[in-house]
Amino acid sequence: MRHRTMPHAVPLFRRATLAIALLAGLATHPVRAQSMPDHAGMDHASMPGMSHGPANLSPAAPAPMDHSSMPGMHPVTPANAPPIGSLPSSDGAAPRGYDSYGIHPHMMDNAATWQLLFDKFGGSRNRGGQNALEWDGRFWFGTATNRLVIKSEGERESGGGSDAKVEAFWSHAISPFWDLQVGARRDVGTGPKRNWAAVGIEGVLPYNIELETTAYAGPSGRTALAMKAEYDLLLTQRLIFTPELEASAYGRNDPARGIGSGLSKGSLSLRLRYDITREFAPYVGVSFERKFGRTANYASDAGESRSQTAVIAGVRFWF
Repeated sequence: MRHRTMPHAVPLFRRATLAIALLAGLATHPVRAQSMPDHAGMDHASMPGMSHGPANLSPAAPAPMDHSSMPGMHPVTPANAPPIGSLPSSDGAAPRGYDSYGIHPHMMDNAATWQLLFDKFGGSRNRGGQNALEWDGRFWFGTATNRLVIKSEGERESGGGSDAKVEAFWSHAISPFWDLQVGARRDVGTGPKRNWAAVGIEGVLPYNIELETTAYAGPSGRTALAMKAEYDLLLTQRLIFTPELEASAYGRNDPARGIGSGLSKGSLSLRLRYDITREFAPYVGVSFERKFGRTANYASDAGESRSQTAVIAGVRFWF
């Protein structure tokens, strides 16, 4: 059965063909946004290439226009802005590694530099009325990733006794907040001298807790482990409270130096310092020290106390 031809079928077909051709041309050559006048009340969302967000937004609160998609319109970026995700520059910062006043070596350039820092330098007086000179300092020289580090820590009592150690390390940055240190240690002061090979790590734990952990090995099978942790709590921009915890353990007895195997000694100091400048800060505080195990027995045999409390005062400085 043949269908009858409708009188307007041909004109309708031609109109549909022209509409499809027009839409294809617009898709190939979209109208540029800046060539269209921006009249009030115009529905830009219906124009090709002008997408401003969901279609149900009211004219009173249109979505912000993405100007960066328009020719000639680029985001404004300062010429000296650092790349996204980059570390800040060390310009103007103190060359202190990990504390609240400095920067880590990874944030510095690779030029060789140096620093002398005494975290503690002052005196103490215990409950027995005995005075002592105490120090804890370091000197380093090198680049951002490799350094020579020399550390010294100890005390000299007014009665003539002393206990101190000197260490020298090659320090290599293994991550933005941790250094691997390999070197040697020498024990000096009262008693025979002792030499050790040393390897350790130094860095910053979460919440800006500074940590040093070092393992030692010496002649005759001697071994030791030392740990130090401290935290700077800023009460104000210049007043800083610093708790510090230290502990040491040994693998075997050393009666000549009054050291027993196992956990040997632990100490806690609480210091309050005032930064007159970043380079110079006096402090006051209190320290608690206790000997354990065979080390405590050696101290008792020598007429010394197993534990002591002392008032401390001194200065922290660097240059």
